[in-house]
Amino acid sequence: MASEDVLASLGVEGASAAAHALSLPADAYGNDPRLEVMWAMKAYNHAEVYFNLISSVDPKFLKLTKLDDEIYSSFRETFRDLDLKLLRAEDLKSDLAKETWRSFCNQFEGLIEDFNYGTLLRLDCEKDYTEENTIFATRTQFFAVEIARNREGFNSAVFLSKGSKGTC
Repeated sequence: MASEDVLASLGVEGASAAAHALSLPADAYGNDPRLEVMWAMKAYNHAEVYFNLISSVDPKFLKLTKLDDEIYSSFRETFRDLDLKLLRAEDLKSDLAKETWRSFCNQFEGLIEDFNYGTLLRLDCEKDYTEENTIFATRTQFFAVEIARNREGFNSAVFLSKGSKGTC
């Protein structure tokens, strides 16, 4: 079922309750499967909007946050050799990577809204979001990687491929 259908089936009251539930701190919940579905839908919708954006606007000109310059500088200082074209799960999930990323992300606590909110990140920047090409990351990780991909021209492949098909 498409996310729009799921949201429509909730009705106004259900959607309002879902929005309120998603605004509460994570420790207010156990492992409620309904909440997990709502979080997954929200993350998917964010990914879909972002991919449509980089498909229609040259990503080199995008500004994702007020802190793009600071995020990019700190990211490149911390992750000099990270392959932005093709991320590997280990780049985000190994014990060493988690430690490095935690330190990186924590510097933006209070500066990036919902800095540790879960979101989806593409592994191969030239491809769409698919099950095989997607990893779960924090919002700060998403911003850091995607700001760098935009500035360094890696996301231009998506824009150019969509433009060459006449969808711009």
